[in-house]
Amino acid sequence: MEKQSSIDSAELSRRSEELIRAASNRYRVVVQVANRAKRRRYEDFDNMDEQLMKPVIRAVVEMSDELMQPEIISDVSSSIV
Repeated sequence: MEKQSSIDSAELSRRSEELIRAASNRYRVVVQVANRAKRRRYEDFDNMDEQLMKPVIRAVVEMSDELMQPEIISDVSSSIV
């Protein structure tokens, strides 16, 4: 089964750049994305239907959505800085 991403590479690049620009420490953002991707990988291991997007891509998309829409999760600003 080949994984199909519903987001194109230009959009992914734009979202990644937004995350890095919003952070005070690039290394910390990369580690947070990696940790979230790792967590999501194990959470979604049994759900084959939800594995259409790779965990790292999904983590970047989720974190950038949280950055742009702070009402999704209230403590996003404290987790990204």
